[in-house]
Amino acid sequence: MVYALPMVDTRTTRAAVPASPPHGTSPSLLYMVKQLELAARSRLDELVKPSGITALQYTALTVLERHDGLSAAQLARASFVTAQSIADLVRSLEGRGLIRRERNPRSRRELLILLTEEGRELLERHAGPVRELEERMVRDLTDRQTEQFRSALSQAWHALS
Repeated sequence: MVYALPMVDTRTTRAAVPASPPHGTSPSLLYMVKQLELAARSRLDELVKPSGITALQYTALTVLERHDGLSAAQLARASFVTAQSIADLVRSLEGRGLIRRERNPRSRRELLILLTEEGRELLERHAGPVRELEERMVRDLTDRQTEQFRSALSQAWHALS
């Protein structure tokens, strides 16, 4: 039996958690990962909303910051969105002047997506607040625990990829 915690209310800063789960039960790891993802995404949405973008758009911009010149399919995979939804996301970011598309010189049919200077500036404006959000997420962990957490998440992701 898996004990399910109440759903996270993403409009508040704290999720309601029962005082104690029934003896011998705990929430599944998948549930806890999803709960963390929803809380982090909600906080990230709050941070980037004043710039007129969403957390998903911000994620795509950070992917391009690390790996500029991706195809739409590559950007979709790295940004955790479907190939169908990346088209709207790219159109929106391009319309805002945060990215641009260029023909791939090695494959003229393929368009590469590149971060613009405006996109880099937006990421720079949010770097501090996003870093503070991440620090808040792990503030009760030691540096060693934080590195173990990062390593465990990476290993879990690789196991399912």
